[in-house]
This record gives sequence, structure tokens and C-alpha cells, in this order.
Amino acid sequence: MTDTSYLTASQLAPLLKSKQLSPVELMRDVLKRIKEADSTVNAYITILGEHALAEAKHTENQIQKGYYKGPLHGIPLGVKDNYYTKGIPTTAGSKILKDFVPTYNATSVDKLLQAGAIMTGKLNMHEFGGGLTNTNPFYGNVRNPWNPNHIPGGSSGGSGAALAAGMAVIATGSDTFGSIRVPAAMCGVYGLKPTYGLISSYGIAPLAWSLDHPGPMARSVADLALMLNVMTGYDPKSPETLCVPVPDYTENLHRGIRGRKIGIPAFYLKGLDDEVHRLFSQAVRKLEELGAHVTEVSIPEIELAAFTGYVVTTGEAASYHYEDLQNRPEDFAADVRAFFTAGTVIPAPYYIRSQQARRALIKAFKKVFEEVDILAAPTIPIISPPFEENFVSQNLSIIERCMPFTAPPAAAGLPTLAVPIGFSSAGLPSGMQLIASHLDEKLLLQAGYAWEQTGPLGWKN
Repeated sequence: MTDTSYLTASQLAPLLKSKQLSPVELMRDVLKRIKEADSTVNAYITILGEHALAEAKHTENQIQKGYYKGPLHGIPLGVKDNYYTKGIPTTAGSKILKDFVPTYNATSVDKLLQAGAIMTGKLNMHEFGGGLTNTNPFYGNVRNPWNPNHIPGGSSGGSGAALAAGMAVIATGSDTFGSIRVPAAMCGVYGLKPTYGLISSYGIAPLAWSLDHPGPMARSVADLALMLNVMTGYDPKSPETLCVPVPDYTENLHRGIRGRKIGIPAFYLKGLDDEVHRLFSQAVRKLEELGAHVTEVSIPEIELAAFTGYVVTTGEAASYHYEDLQNRPEDFAADVRAFFTAGTVIPAPYYIRSQQARRALIKAFKKVFEEVDILAAPTIPIISPPFEENFVSQNLSIIERCMPFTAPPAAAGLPTLAVPIGFSSAGLPSGMQLIASHLDEKLLLQAGYAWEQTGPLGWKN
């Protein structure tokens, strides 16, 4: 074994446990990939090379002495830079927080580190989560590893790009109106937006409190399940977290989807780029080959989701950033400033109507899940485009195109799994999102695992 940086955590764990592979060797391989690729991809804001190697040596000593914590012990972890990390700068991709060094970890970071994961660094992101292109005038644009002239998606673009380029084995992301799923689709990796409140948001810089979903990103569904086992659980410091039993999400991953009913919302079949339509049609046929019963369903209320997502996100973001928007607007990137400022002029009746629309959407989803087990749809209607010179206009136009596709399950708080479905003729990835009812992550992961077996994505070296 000469390079371990593209193996998954599920593949690496038995090698680390049995001492066939040293955590130090693994970390050196990942840091080598970072040195080789990050000057082009720019996935990291902060790289913790020496710290990561020291932790890997400590982990090696633990495992040698028989103290093995579990399948994430020794696994290199990239952390999105809106997650607080004790003693390590946390910028949220912004100029405003460039000197902010938290005195504590985000709850989910604590949990991952306690499970033995080793932090490689803090991952680049669209400023404060306010965009889908991951252009960043303060720390540089994140670039798509499949073609550096193209966007990686955002706001968790650093996470998606680091995974696709072998610069992390697992990574954290956060999703308000698509920020895990869009980079998963554009970078060809896996990402899970869990049920709202399943993972604590304590210690994560917010975009919109009532829509923010922390979640795992990885190169396999099994790795998402391993991360979810660790990241979930009630947190008294995070009022929205759910006090529910946490199952073993790795259990019965192999169960498959034979006999399952999968609905394709008619809304998602409109407005697709030709390449996305082709790849999604192929994906539907594969789902049927796996034994699922696929049928088209109608959910008219989905039309309300973009309005809800835009009003809630901009309104809540404007509330959080109100003083800085008034007193130091020049310290925001121009695209994020325009997006957030829109929230300062939205009338209160619009916010109330957006919440009413949200309730109607939740009710509609609940009804459709009485008829089907899972919904499937293209993650976004486009293939990753090249960077444009006018990054403000591009970000706002990408939001306009993609939010109608990503906002519905976010507004309803539904678990949603993004999986890769193949490549465009230009060699760029595309994705599908699988949506399930509240707290039905186990079913979602089983479906994703079955999908993954139909044809693993080849990783770019």
C-alpha cells in the first residue's frame, strides 16, 4: 500500500485496528496530498500539519497499547471553518472573524475528536455560508478538483473539494439551503443533511438558526453512517436538538431497497440541464434495477420552498449580522453583503407568510410519505459552471437556479442524502438527492449504500 489518502474510513479502520497501517503513515499520506493539491484547489484556510502528526503519533501509541476507540480512531478529519475549534482560528470564511480563536469546540467537533478522529485543518467556505459558489475574496476561491476552472459548490466547498482531492478522509459540513448537497453534487462525494435538530449546532457560526443543519460529508455512505453514530445526540446547550434514541446507523446497511417505493416529484423533472436530465434518467433506471418501485408523484407545495428558503435565510442572517451590516458593510464580500442586506428590507408579513408556507410544505411531505418510502430527485439542475468574473452576479444566479431544488427538504427539516450519479461529457460530476421522512436516516443510508454498490465513483489522483 503506497497511498492511503483515497481510501475511505470504513476501509482504513480495520487496517488501523489490526496495526497493518500506522496512523502516522496515513496522516503523512493525507498531508502529502494537501501539499500537492491545495495550492491549486485551496480547500483549506488553516492546515494543522505538525499538530495533526503529533496527534497521529499519540494515536499510534494508544492503538499499539490496545486502546482502540472505534472506527474513527486515527481517521484524518477536515472541519468546515464555521465549526468552533478550541485554540484554532475559526473564521467562517470571513474578514470579520479573521482573528477569532474560540475557547471551546463545537459539540460535534468534540464528539468526533473524542471518537479518535484527527483534525487536519479548517476548511475553506463561502463567507458565513452565504453562497453556493465558494468564491471568497478573503481566503481565495475553492476550486473544483475535477476542473480547477469550475466552481466546487458551496458553502461547504472546501469540504467537498478536500474529499474529492484526497486531502481529508472525512469532513464536516453544514446545510441551510443546500450547502452540503450542492458541493457533494459538484465534487462527486457523499453528503448528509440530517433531520433538523438531530445534530447539535452549538459552537457553529449560524447562517439561519431555524434552517441550519450540521452534517457529515465523506467518500462513502458507510463513512457517513460512522460519523452520524458519533455526531448525533441531545445537547442541552443547543435548544433545537432532539431528545430521541440514537440508533446504530451502520446496522443493516446492506439491506437494500428491493420492494421499496420511491417517488419522483414532478417538480424536479422541470428545468434540468440536458446532462443532468440524462444522468438522472440513468439513475432512475438503476434504482428500478435494484428492485425499487419508482413512480412519479405530485407535491405542488414544493413550489413554495424557494420563497420560504430565501425569506427565512436572508431574514435570519440579517438579524444575526445586523450591527456589522450597518457599521462595517465593506467588511463583507460583495455577494454576501447583497444577499444578507436583502433580509433587512423584507417586511415582517413576508416572514410570517414564509413560515406558513413552510408548514404547508411539511404537511405535504408528511402526506406523500404515506404513499412512498423515499423521494429521489436531482440534487441541483446544473453541472458545475466555470468561474465568472462577476462573482456577485454568479453567486446570486446560482442560488436562484439551485435553491428551488435544495430548499424543499431543508425547509421541512427532512433528512436528505446527496449521492454522485456520474459525469457530464466534460468530466464533471452530477448528483442525486434521496429524501426520507423525519428521523428515517437509517432507511436513507440503506438506500444510499445500495446505490453506491451500482458503480463506485473513480477518484482523481
